[in-house]
Amino acid sequence: MEIMPYSDRNNVTAITERQPLTQNRPQIVSTDWRAQLPVLTAAGVTLRELTLEDAPALLAMLTTEEVSRFISPPPTTVEGFERFILWARRQREAGQYVCFGVVPEGMTTAVGLFQVRSMEPGFASAEWGFVIGSPYWGTGLFMAGAELVLEFAFKTIGAFRLEARSAVQNGRGNGALRKLGAEREGVLKKAFLLRGTYHDQNIWSILASAWAQAKVTWEQRAA
Repeated sequence: MEIMPYSDRNNVTAITERQPLTQNRPQIVSTDWRAQLPVLTAAGVTLRELTLEDAPALLAMLTTEEVSRFISPPPTTVEGFERFILWARRQREAGQYVCFGVVPEGMTTAVGLFQVRSMEPGFASAEWGFVIGSPYWGTGLFMAGAELVLEFAFKTIGAFRLEARSAVQNGRGNGALRKLGAEREGVLKKAFLLRGTYHDQNIWSILASAWAQAKVTWEQRAA
């Protein structure tokens, strides 16, 4: 999800608070995620709803050149990230989008994001994306968090298909998607405008059935 569904330039909300496809759908685990995102945990990482207190850490982690060069420009101020957090909350309440903050073990603030955006009513098809501060690249934080998000998307939200887009030049992002078992379906020519230049994007997909099989394979290897 390199093209962020949020743009700070179009969001002027004041900071006033501190707080289709139906066949072969996976079984949905009941949770009222529209009211509040659940807290998801795995070894070394917690995924949770963003709070306004995360804004300074997100600004520091996600606005560096190496992190932001393959995503739509993130907010450039603490206030901008606060507006994004409030926007994400409204979109979640509307049942259109979820955004988890990535909190490493031993920390209290988020160092990255996992996002899932509905592409059709009911989240049957959805787009997902991720961004994590570079100090946590190669630490296993992404894989642990991604597994939690995929499980949530398929079993709790009830998605049938997830797709992701990643710039062809984004070797790290493409490698991460491949490692998760996503399938590259093709290349979207000049589909991503960033800093005045159009970039080709790979489009990746993973189906609920493929994810379930991948999990079985991983569990067998670990046994």
